[in-house]
Amino acid sequence: MNRNPLIPFALIAVVGIGLMFLFSFKGLGDHEELAKGDEEPKQEDVANASPEEIYQQNCISCHGQAYEGGAGPSLIGVGDKKSADEIKVTLQNGQGIMPAGLVPEDKLDEMAEWVSKIK
Repeated sequence: MNRNPLIPFALIAVVGIGLMFLFSFKGLGDHEELAKGDEEPKQEDVANASPEEIYQQNCISCHGQAYEGGAGPSLIGVGDKKSADEIKVTLQNGQGIMPAGLVPEDKLDEMAEWVSKIK
């Protein structure tokens, strides 16, 4: 008995095309949920955050868990080299690879004072 070698390939193609349509319709049904994405932190959560919490959320990935540095410089003893006002300007405007705006405007003074006291 001779079998047609194209039949398995045709079945695989039909199943693949069918799955493609199924997943397309599934994606269309979920478009609103996917469009929402991850929710941003609420403003009141950021407004009530302490400098340590802000550091944990925004700074730890570059400056390290023990402030030892990594992609960013070490924060240990920064208060000996810079004033709180200079630290505030750096937090506000960014410097090097550090982007501006990681600390909310209303928390800049508190964060600069906290960073200047890291020993």
